[in-house]
Amino acid sequence: MAKGKSIFSKNNSSHFMMWLSLASLVIILDQLTKFVTLSQIAQHSSHRITSFLNWVLVYNPGAAFSFLADGGGWQKWFFIGIGSVAVLVMLWLLKRHSNQGIFCFSIALILGGAIGNLIDRFAHGAVVDFIDVYYLQYHWPAFNIADSAITVGTSLLIIDELIRVIKRR
Repeated sequence: MAKGKSIFSKNNSSHFMMWLSLASLVIILDQLTKFVTLSQIAQHSSHRITSFLNWVLVYNPGAAFSFLADGGGWQKWFFIGIGSVAVLVMLWLLKRHSNQGIFCFSIALILGGAIGNLIDRFAHGAVVDFIDVYYLQYHWPAFNIADSAITVGTSLLIIDELIRVIKRR
């Protein structure tokens, strides 16, 4: 075996495909859970799961925390445009840096989440949210699997960058 090579080394193309597979898994899980929710829950209804979790159906025409939700419809195309550009940038990043494990894992999660929410914007004009986490009367804004993947991916991306900065010192 060549010096510096790992038995786990793959070429960039196979790494890229692995990251696309992870993003695809996120999309499938996201869309499957939204399909089940849309077929089982009436809009704005709530089903208690635990003392801190409800299953709901809410359409969010805005972005995170309903940002621009009351925009009158123009925001749908605005968010589709931003999301589409972000998807292209993330595909480029995955292709260019496909050997960087944590970085690409993070980007693949964000990519899958972004595409999952883009599908909703095209299909429903808004993002389908169904997870309601709360404590007493304090509710976190409803979210979905795509939002969770984006949040985990972004958190890992920040951690990855902090590790890089610390290693440079």
